[in-house]
Amino acid sequence: MRIFVTGGAGFIGSALIRHLIDDTEHEVLNFDKLTYAGTLSTVERVAESNRYRFVRGDICDVAAVRAAIAEFRPEVITHLAAESHVDRSIDGPGAFVQTNVVGTYTMLAEARAYWLTLDEGTRAAFRFHHISTDEVYGSLGAEGLFTEETPYDPRSPYSASKAASDHLVSAWGHTYGLPVLITNCSNNYGPYHFPEKLIPLMIVKALGGEPLPVYGAGDQVRDWLYVEDHVRALRAVFERGQVGRTYNVGGHNEKQNIEVVRTVCAILDRLRPRADGASYAAQITSVADRPGHDKRYAIDASRIGDELGWQPRETFESGIEKTVRWYLDNEDWWRPLVAARAAERRGAA
Repeated sequence: MRIFVTGGAGFIGSALIRHLIDDTEHEVLNFDKLTYAGTLSTVERVAESNRYRFVRGDICDVAAVRAAIAEFRPEVITHLAAESHVDRSIDGPGAFVQTNVVGTYTMLAEARAYWLTLDEGTRAAFRFHHISTDEVYGSLGAEGLFTEETPYDPRSPYSASKAASDHLVSAWGHTYGLPVLITNCSNNYGPYHFPEKLIPLMIVKALGGEPLPVYGAGDQVRDWLYVEDHVRALRAVFERGQVGRTYNVGGHNEKQNIEVVRTVCAILDRLRPRADGASYAAQITSVADRPGHDKRYAIDASRIGDELGWQPRETFESGIEKTVRWYLDNEDWWRPLVAARAAERRGAA
Protein backbone atom coordinates (compact mmCIF):
# COMPACT_ATOMS: atom_id res chain seq x y z
CA MET A 1 0.00 0.00 0.00
CA ARG A 2 0.94 3.66 -0.26
CA ILE A 3 1.15 5.09 3.27
CA PHE A 4 1.12 8.89 3.78
CA VAL A 5 2.75 9.64 7.17
CA THR A 6 2.41 13.10 8.67
CA GLY A 7 5.11 13.94 11.20
CA GLY A 8 7.39 11.24 9.85
CA ALA A 9 10.57 12.99 11.02
CA GLY A 10 9.41 12.95 14.63
CA PHE A 11 9.89 10.26 17.24
CA ILE A 12 6.96 7.91 16.61
CA GLY A 13 6.53 8.81 12.94
CA SER A 14 10.15 8.02 12.11
CA ALA A 15 9.93 4.72 13.98
CA LEU A 16 6.86 3.85 11.91
CA ILE A 17 8.65 4.73 8.68
CA ARG A 18 11.72 2.67 9.58
CA HIS A 19 9.44 -0.27 10.40
CA LEU A 20 7.46 0.04 7.17
CA ILE A 21 10.56 0.23 4.99
CA ASP A 22 12.40 -2.53 6.88
CA ASP A 23 9.56 -5.00 7.46
CA THR A 24 6.90 -4.45 4.77
CA GLU A 25 6.60 -3.76 1.05
CA HIS A 26 4.54 -0.59 1.58
CA GLU A 27 5.53 2.68 -0.07
CA VAL A 28 5.88 5.65 2.29
CA LEU A 29 5.58 9.41 1.91
CA ASN A 30 6.99 11.36 4.85
CA PHE A 31 5.21 14.73 5.13
CA ASP A 32 6.84 16.84 7.83
CA LYS A 33 7.36 20.53 8.60
CA LEU A 34 10.70 19.81 10.35
CA THR A 35 9.97 21.79 13.50
CA TYR A 36 12.41 21.77 16.43
CA ALA A 37 11.51 18.15 17.29
CA GLY A 38 11.67 16.82 13.72
CA THR A 39 14.94 15.90 12.05
CA LEU A 40 15.56 13.82 8.95
CA SER A 41 18.44 12.09 10.73
CA THR A 42 15.77 9.86 12.28
CA VAL A 43 15.03 8.29 8.87
CA GLU A 44 18.46 8.61 7.31
CA ARG A 45 18.99 4.85 7.41
CA VAL A 46 16.01 4.18 5.10
CA ALA A 47 16.06 7.38 3.05
CA GLU A 48 17.71 5.74 0.02
CA SER A 49 14.93 3.18 -0.36
CA ASN A 50 12.98 3.46 -3.61
CA ARG A 51 9.83 3.01 -1.49
CA TYR A 52 10.47 6.16 0.56
CA ARG A 53 10.08 9.83 -0.30
CA PHE A 54 10.00 13.05 1.69
CA VAL A 55 7.99 16.25 1.26
CA ARG A 56 8.59 19.18 3.57
CA GLY A 57 5.21 20.65 4.41
CA ASP A 58 2.93 22.00 7.11
CA ILE A 59 -0.32 20.16 7.89
CA CYS A 60 -1.99 23.59 8.26
CA ASP A 61 -1.02 24.53 4.68
CA VAL A 62 -4.02 23.51 2.57
CA ALA A 63 -2.25 23.82 -0.76
CA ALA A 64 0.77 21.81 0.37
CA VAL A 65 -1.36 19.03 1.83
CA ARG A 66 -3.58 18.91 -1.26
CA ALA A 67 -0.63 18.74 -3.64
CA ALA A 68 1.18 16.02 -1.69
CA ILE A 69 -1.94 13.85 -1.46
CA ALA A 70 -2.77 14.31 -5.15
CA GLU A 71 0.74 13.39 -6.25
CA PHE A 72 1.23 10.40 -3.94
CA ARG A 73 -2.35 9.06 -4.07
CA PRO A 74 -2.24 7.30 -0.68
CA GLU A 75 -4.32 4.32 0.34
CA VAL A 76 -3.69 5.09 4.03
CA ILE A 77 -3.04 8.38 5.80
CA THR A 78 -1.45 7.96 9.23
CA HIS A 79 -1.66 11.29 11.00
CA LEU A 80 1.07 11.68 13.63
CA ALA A 81 2.13 15.31 13.15
CA ALA A 82 1.46 17.16 16.40
CA GLU A 83 2.86 19.43 19.04
CA SER A 84 3.30 16.99 21.89
CA HIS A 85 5.13 18.37 24.92
CA VAL A 86 2.92 19.25 27.90
CA ASP A 87 5.35 21.79 29.38
CA ARG A 88 5.54 23.66 26.08
CA SER A 89 1.73 23.65 25.85
CA ILE A 90 1.52 25.37 29.22
CA ASP A 91 3.96 28.07 28.07
CA GLY A 92 2.51 28.50 24.58
CA PRO A 93 -0.89 26.85 24.01
CA GLY A 94 -1.60 28.67 20.74
CA ALA A 95 0.80 26.55 18.72
CA PHE A 96 -0.92 23.40 20.02
CA VAL A 97 -4.37 24.61 18.98
CA GLN A 98 -3.04 25.58 15.54
CA THR A 99 -1.15 22.36 14.80
CA ASN A 100 -3.24 19.78 16.62
CA VAL A 101 -6.71 21.17 15.95
CA VAL A 102 -6.49 23.29 12.80
CA GLY A 103 -3.89 20.96 11.28
CA THR A 104 -6.06 17.90 11.89
CA TYR A 105 -9.06 19.68 10.37
CA THR A 106 -6.97 20.48 7.28
CA MET A 107 -5.85 16.87 6.95
CA LEU A 108 -9.42 15.60 7.31
CA ALA A 109 -10.85 18.07 4.80
CA GLU A 110 -8.19 17.29 2.20
CA ALA A 111 -8.35 13.55 2.84
CA ARG A 112 -12.11 13.60 2.33
CA ALA A 113 -11.86 15.66 -0.87
CA TYR A 114 -9.33 13.16 -2.25
CA TRP A 115 -11.32 10.14 -1.00
CA LEU A 116 -14.41 11.30 -2.89
CA THR A 117 -12.47 11.15 -6.18
CA LEU A 118 -11.62 7.46 -5.75
CA ASP A 119 -13.43 4.59 -7.43
CA GLU A 120 -15.74 2.53 -5.25
CA GLY A 121 -13.29 -0.26 -4.41
CA THR A 122 -10.38 2.05 -3.65
CA ARG A 123 -12.64 4.30 -1.59
CA ALA A 124 -13.78 1.35 0.51
CA ALA A 125 -10.18 0.30 1.19
CA PHE A 126 -8.97 3.81 2.14
CA ARG A 127 -8.15 4.57 5.79
CA PHE A 128 -7.49 7.78 7.73
CA HIS A 129 -5.65 6.75 10.91
CA HIS A 130 -5.32 9.38 13.63
CA ILE A 131 -2.70 8.74 16.32
CA SER A 132 -3.50 10.25 19.72
CA THR A 133 -2.68 9.95 23.41
CA ASP A 134 -4.07 8.50 26.64
CA GLU A 135 -3.82 11.99 28.14
CA VAL A 136 -7.20 12.86 26.60
CA TYR A 137 -8.82 10.71 29.30
CA GLY A 138 -7.54 12.82 32.19
CA SER A 139 -6.11 11.42 35.40
CA LEU A 140 -6.78 8.07 37.05
CA GLY A 141 -6.89 7.36 40.76
CA ALA A 142 -4.89 4.55 42.32
CA GLU A 143 -7.04 1.89 40.64
CA GLY A 144 -8.56 1.28 37.23
CA LEU A 145 -7.51 1.53 33.59
CA PHE A 146 -8.42 3.71 30.62
CA THR A 147 -10.64 1.86 28.16
CA GLU A 148 -11.90 3.01 24.79
CA GLU A 149 -15.17 3.98 26.53
CA THR A 150 -13.54 6.16 29.21
CA PRO A 151 -15.03 9.69 29.04
CA TYR A 152 -12.66 12.40 27.85
CA ASP A 153 -11.36 14.71 30.58
CA PRO A 154 -8.24 16.52 29.29
CA ARG A 155 -6.32 18.56 31.86
CA SER A 156 -3.57 20.39 29.91
CA PRO A 157 -3.59 22.55 26.77
CA TYR A 158 -1.79 19.69 25.01
CA SER A 159 -4.31 17.00 25.97
CA ALA A 160 -7.23 19.36 25.26
CA SER A 161 -5.91 19.98 21.74
CA LYS A 162 -5.52 16.25 21.14
CA ALA A 163 -9.01 15.58 22.51
CA ALA A 164 -10.38 18.16 20.08
CA SER A 165 -8.57 16.50 17.19
CA ASP A 166 -9.92 13.07 18.21
CA HIS A 167 -13.46 14.46 18.16
CA LEU A 168 -12.93 16.00 14.73
CA VAL A 169 -11.75 12.67 13.33
CA SER A 170 -14.70 10.84 14.85
CA ALA A 171 -17.09 13.47 13.48
CA TRP A 172 -15.67 13.13 9.95
CA GLY A 173 -16.34 9.42 10.22
CA HIS A 174 -19.91 9.80 11.46
CA THR A 175 -20.93 12.80 9.35
CA TYR A 176 -19.14 12.21 6.06
CA GLY A 177 -18.48 8.48 6.13
CA LEU A 178 -14.70 8.91 5.91
CA PRO A 179 -13.15 5.56 6.94
CA VAL A 180 -11.39 6.65 10.12
CA LEU A 181 -9.42 4.88 12.84
CA ILE A 182 -8.15 6.33 16.13
CA THR A 183 -5.46 5.00 18.44
CA ASN A 184 -4.71 6.38 21.90
CA CYS A 185 -1.32 5.34 23.25
CA SER A 186 0.51 5.52 26.55
CA ASN A 187 3.95 7.11 27.10
CA ASN A 188 6.39 6.08 24.37
CA TYR A 189 10.14 5.71 24.81
CA GLY A 190 13.03 4.35 22.78
CA PRO A 191 15.65 5.41 20.20
CA TYR A 192 15.56 8.83 18.52
CA HIS A 193 13.38 10.39 21.25
CA PHE A 194 13.92 14.16 21.28
CA PRO A 195 15.90 15.00 24.42
CA GLU A 196 13.27 17.08 26.19
CA LYS A 197 11.12 14.11 27.24
CA LEU A 198 11.69 12.38 30.57
CA ILE A 199 13.87 9.37 29.69
CA PRO A 200 16.26 10.94 27.14
CA LEU A 201 16.41 14.13 29.22
CA MET A 202 17.54 12.15 32.26
CA ILE A 203 20.19 10.31 30.21
CA VAL A 204 21.54 13.53 28.71
CA LYS A 205 21.60 15.42 32.01
CA ALA A 206 23.12 12.49 33.91
CA LEU A 207 25.99 12.21 31.43
CA GLY A 208 26.48 15.97 31.60
CA GLY A 209 26.79 15.92 35.39
CA GLU A 210 23.67 18.07 35.73
CA PRO A 211 20.85 17.78 38.30
CA LEU A 212 18.13 15.32 37.29
CA PRO A 213 14.91 17.32 37.85
CA VAL A 214 11.91 15.28 39.00
CA TYR A 215 8.55 16.93 39.51
CA GLY A 216 7.42 16.85 43.15
CA ALA A 217 7.84 13.46 44.77
CA GLY A 218 8.06 11.76 41.38
CA ASP A 219 5.09 9.57 42.28
CA GLN A 220 3.15 10.24 39.09
CA VAL A 221 2.44 6.93 37.33
CA ARG A 222 2.71 6.33 33.58
CA ASP A 223 2.31 3.22 31.43
CA TRP A 224 5.48 2.93 29.33
CA LEU A 225 5.33 1.66 25.74
CA TYR A 226 8.45 0.89 23.71
CA VAL A 227 8.15 2.79 20.45
CA GLU A 228 8.83 -0.21 18.21
CA ASP A 229 5.97 -2.07 19.91
CA HIS A 230 3.78 0.96 19.27
CA VAL A 231 4.48 1.13 15.54
CA ARG A 232 3.69 -2.57 15.15
CA ALA A 233 0.34 -1.74 16.76
CA LEU A 234 -0.23 1.15 14.36
CA ARG A 235 0.42 -1.10 11.40
CA ALA A 236 -1.99 -3.72 12.74
CA VAL A 237 -4.69 -1.08 13.13
CA PHE A 238 -4.47 0.50 9.68
CA GLU A 239 -4.05 -2.88 7.98
CA ARG A 240 -6.73 -4.84 9.87
CA GLY A 241 -8.61 -2.53 12.25
CA GLN A 242 -12.38 -2.03 12.08
CA VAL A 243 -13.40 1.28 10.51
CA GLY A 244 -14.73 3.75 13.06
CA ARG A 245 -13.03 1.93 15.91
CA THR A 246 -10.76 3.35 18.60
CA TYR A 247 -7.91 1.18 19.88
CA ASN A 248 -5.96 1.88 23.06
CA VAL A 249 -2.28 0.91 22.89
CA GLY A 250 -0.35 0.40 26.12
CA GLY A 251 2.80 -1.32 27.27
CA HIS A 252 1.46 -3.02 30.43
CA ASN A 253 4.32 -1.29 32.28
CA GLU A 254 3.11 1.08 34.99
CA LYS A 255 5.96 2.92 36.69
CA GLN A 256 6.29 5.97 38.90
CA ASN A 257 8.42 8.70 37.35
CA ILE A 258 10.95 8.38 40.17
CA GLU A 259 11.24 4.63 39.47
CA VAL A 260 11.98 5.38 35.83
CA VAL A 261 14.70 7.89 36.72
CA ARG A 262 16.31 5.55 39.24
CA THR A 263 16.28 2.73 36.68
CA VAL A 264 18.03 4.95 34.13
CA CYS A 265 20.61 5.87 36.78
CA ALA A 266 21.21 2.22 37.69
CA ILE A 267 21.79 1.24 34.05
CA LEU A 268 24.17 4.16 33.54
CA ASP A 269 26.00 3.20 36.76
CA ARG A 270 26.63 -0.20 35.19
CA LEU A 271 27.34 0.80 31.58
CA ARG A 272 29.16 4.12 32.06
CA PRO A 273 30.11 4.65 35.72
CA ARG A 274 30.77 8.15 37.02
CA ALA A 275 34.46 8.97 37.37
CA ASP A 276 34.05 9.53 41.12
CA GLY A 277 32.39 6.14 41.63
CA ALA A 278 29.15 7.67 42.95
CA SER A 279 25.74 6.73 41.58
CA TYR A 280 24.02 8.97 39.05
CA ALA A 281 21.07 8.80 41.46
CA ALA A 282 22.93 11.35 43.59
CA GLN A 283 22.07 13.90 40.88
CA ILE A 284 18.28 13.45 41.35
CA THR A 285 16.64 16.62 42.60
CA SER A 286 13.01 17.51 43.29
CA VAL A 287 11.55 20.56 41.53
CA ALA A 288 8.20 22.31 41.85
CA ASP A 289 5.45 20.22 40.30
CA ARG A 290 3.93 20.99 36.92
CA PRO A 291 0.60 22.90 37.12
CA GLY A 292 -2.32 20.45 36.97
CA HIS A 293 0.01 17.44 36.72
CA ASP A 294 -2.06 14.29 36.11
CA LYS A 295 -1.42 11.66 38.77
CA ARG A 296 -1.75 8.41 36.88
CA TYR A 297 -2.32 7.06 33.38
CA ALA A 298 -2.79 3.37 32.64
CA ILE A 299 -4.14 1.69 29.51
CA ASP A 300 -6.39 -1.32 29.05
CA ALA A 301 -5.08 -2.62 25.71
CA SER A 302 -7.25 -5.74 25.61
CA ARG A 303 -9.27 -4.65 22.56
CA ILE A 304 -6.27 -4.45 20.22
CA GLY A 305 -4.99 -7.72 21.67
CA ASP A 306 -8.29 -9.56 21.30
CA GLU A 307 -9.27 -8.18 17.89
CA LEU A 308 -5.92 -7.75 16.14
CA GLY A 309 -3.59 -10.07 18.03
CA TRP A 310 -1.14 -7.35 19.06
CA GLN A 311 0.91 -7.60 22.23
CA PRO A 312 3.99 -5.65 23.32
CA ARG A 313 7.20 -7.63 22.95
CA GLU A 314 9.30 -5.49 25.30
CA THR A 315 9.00 -5.37 29.05
CA PHE A 316 9.99 -2.07 30.63
CA GLU A 317 13.19 -3.71 31.83
CA SER A 318 14.22 -4.89 28.37
CA GLY A 319 13.09 -1.73 26.61
CA ILE A 320 14.80 0.69 28.97
CA GLU A 321 18.05 -1.26 28.72
CA LYS A 322 17.91 -1.02 24.91
CA THR A 323 17.07 2.67 25.12
CA VAL A 324 19.92 3.65 27.44
CA ARG A 325 22.38 1.62 25.36
CA TRP A 326 21.15 3.35 22.19
CA TYR A 327 21.77 6.82 23.67
CA LEU A 328 25.23 5.79 24.83
CA ASP A 329 26.03 4.41 21.37
CA ASN A 330 24.56 7.36 19.44
CA GLU A 331 25.86 10.48 21.09
CA ASP A 332 26.61 11.88 17.64
CA TRP A 333 22.83 11.99 17.06
CA TRP A 334 21.66 13.73 20.23
CA ARG A 335 24.59 15.93 21.25
CA PRO A 336 24.17 18.34 18.29
CA LEU A 337 20.44 18.61 19.07
CA VAL A 338 21.16 19.45 22.69
CA ALA A 339 23.86 21.96 21.78
CA ALA A 340 21.70 23.69 19.17
CA ARG A 341 18.87 24.14 21.64
CA ALA A 342 20.85 24.75 24.81
CA ALA A 343 19.17 28.10 25.34
CA GLU A 344 15.64 26.67 25.02
CA ARG A 345 13.58 25.52 27.97
CA ARG A 346 13.44 21.73 28.26
CA GLY A 347 10.74 20.29 30.48
CA ALA A 348 11.46 17.79 33.19
CA ALA A 349 8.71 15.27 32.39
